[in-house]
Formats: sequence, C-alpha cells, structure tokens
Amino acid sequence: MDNATLGGGCFWCLEAVYLKVDGVLSVVSGYAGGHSQNPTYQEVCSETTGHAEVLRLDFDPDKISFSELLDIFWIIHDPTTPNRQGNDVGSQYRSIILYHSDEQRVIAENSIKALEAKGLYRNKIVTELLPLEVFYPAEDYHQNYYETNPGNPYCQLVVKPKLDKYLSHFSNGKKPEPGT
Repeated sequence: MDNATLGGGCFWCLEAVYLKVDGVLSVVSGYAGGHSQNPTYQEVCSETTGHAEVLRLDFDPDKISFSELLDIFWIIHDPTTPNRQGNDVGSQYRSIILYHSDEQRVIAENSIKALEAKGLYRNKIVTELLPLEVFYPAEDYHQNYYETNPGNPYCQLVVKPKLDKYLSHFSNGKKPEPGT
C-alpha cells in the first residue's frame, strides 16, 4: 500500500471520484498544507490556518500508480486557478500536491512539466507542490459526503458533473487525457 495527498477544490468533489478508482483502497477527506494544529472546517474556511481541503488516498501501486492518480487529478479540477475552483473561492480550495517521498515529488514535477508542454491550458499551472508534513482528517460528516448526500444541491450541481466527467473518460477502456 502507498499514500497520496491531493487537493483540488472542495474535497467532496475529489472524494466522489477517487472512491470509484480501481486500486484506491481508502479515501479520507481532511486538511493539510497549513500551520495550525487540529483545524476544524470552520477554521479552514476562515483562511487563517493556511490549510487546504485535501484527500489522503491509500492505494495499491500494483493496480494504479501515483502518476495515474495524478492523471485523474488533472481531469477533475482546474490547476490554473489560484485559490479557486469554480464558485468555491479561498485558499482552502487551491490546487496542491503534498508528496510523501522524493519519488512522488519527481513524478509530480514531471507530470506538471508534461502537462504544460502539451499546452492544454490557456493559463499557467499554479498547483503547489509541497512535502506532506501532517494530515488532519476532516470531521466525520465530510467523509463519503456525496454517497451519503446525493440529493444535496451542491452535490448535484458541482460534485456530480466532476464524477460524470471522470466516468466518461474511463468508459470503453479509454485512458484519461488531462485538460479535457
């Protein structure tokens, strides 16, 4: 088993997708990348903690690689908007990869370079790349949010389209193409 920690907007959106990925063994929504200890959702939303909403993924590297997890990451969020994903605005919604090892750092750097070389985005990729220092799990009501609240308007208007986009990229055995 290996771990990855990624943030790309509201953790509910990323969580709904990664729960569907073969080889991902567990997904925990939480906070990382900031300076305060044991932050709450309200504190993170106040933008005083420095933390981003992130996911900690436990995955089987024999089934899916860190690089493939990043391919999905690029599809389900916009890595070119600082502190924003759609209508979600604030530093807690920034695009961030918190690497667990030097190997993950190199893979992430190469992934960003490859994505920029393809020229798929009009703007520069602003995804932060930092070592993971500490991960704080979010409150229980944030875990598996889409599955337990499918009728929530945010889930219908924001989460579901991201999930549908991911699922459409994997229909008929297609490999995801970032930037599409």
